[in-house]
Amino acid sequence: MKLNPVLASQGSYPIAIVRERAAERERAGLPVIDFSIGDPREPTPQFIVDALIASVPAISQYPTAPGRSDLREAIAGYVSRRFGVSVDPSTQIIPTSGSKEAIFSTALAFVEAGAGDGVVYPSPGYPVYERGAMFAGADLNRIVLDGDFIMRADDIPVDVWDNARLVWTCTPHNPSGAVASFDELSALYSRCRANDALLLSDECYADIYEADEYPGGPASVLQVADEGINGALVYLSLSKRSGMTGYRSGAIVGDAAAIAALKSLRSTTGTASPDFIQGAAIAAWSDDGHAGDRSAVFTAKRRILESAFIDAGMEIVASTAGLYLWVRVGDDLAVSDMLLEHGIVVSPGRIFGSGGKGYIRLALVPTLDACTAAADALRDALVTSTQPHGERENL
Repeated sequence: MKLNPVLASQGSYPIAIVRERAAERERAGLPVIDFSIGDPREPTPQFIVDALIASVPAISQYPTAPGRSDLREAIAGYVSRRFGVSVDPSTQIIPTSGSKEAIFSTALAFVEAGAGDGVVYPSPGYPVYERGAMFAGADLNRIVLDGDFIMRADDIPVDVWDNARLVWTCTPHNPSGAVASFDELSALYSRCRANDALLLSDECYADIYEADEYPGGPASVLQVADEGINGALVYLSLSKRSGMTGYRSGAIVGDAAAIAALKSLRSTTGTASPDFIQGAAIAAWSDDGHAGDRSAVFTAKRRILESAFIDAGMEIVASTAGLYLWVRVGDDLAVSDMLLEHGIVVSPGRIFGSGGKGYIRLALVPTLDACTAAADALRDALVTSTQPHGERENL
């Protein structure tokens, strides 16, 4: 069977490979504590479940791409409370079926295949930035991060800026948990405006952060953009904020002309969140207390796990927000293999791009009790095991 060459070149989704190795261990009856994928174990708050049930209609009808007006109003209310920014629910917001599909499809609306339109994205980073750009026929511009894992305007070469059509950033950053400052985001936005590039900010972890570190929450592109949020789109999600990973519910907020283009694209593809999911989303976006409670739980998990690495003399990098712990380990493949032998599944950093080589990522998803057990297992594994000489090149 002939395939789209882009699809044929993709191979397996990187995290799927890690999860299959964990599944093999489980099938063998061996214990596993899985930190590989961001799918938290805490239950979805009951008021959200109740709102979902109450929204199931007697007669099912197609949802519309623009989404329910009351959902868009709820999202606008959240944006006002969280970021102090006013947006027009009718023109500057579109609900999405989670963030992954929205991120993937965005380039299809703004890139002319084969015309030299550049898509800029950080590495390490969410693999979907690159994959969506490839399917759209864009020129790929990977910006390799190191140090503090924040992508700044000056990290993007001048010749890349010349052809940049879309620029992806992520704060809090997946996989490192790094947070860009207001000034850093402002400089990136200004450079995008000067070069007529659309700034796309993945802020799906905006409500998961250490409260002592960020009393008002991490900064957003919504706060640094001009009044109309011209030239920028921000991607939000209820997956981690509200424990709704299986609901697949998110939103895009920003430039009205860009939102209109995405509405047109999504109408063409028939991509829209089911009405009863939108009912649950209204409840979730309208309440901030549960999000703060969940964020505190993730901070507690981070404290438990980071102590094990610190005890072993390893460096925790960034990791002050978001759902992940980012650890410098040397050979990320060898360390991932060694930890798997101890029943601990982590993601080698290089699966998030070349900039992740030498690090491992732990998603803070197991329960607090499981994290405590894992910390003890980590101490045993890290203290008693010797890292192999040389480096593996592949999973």
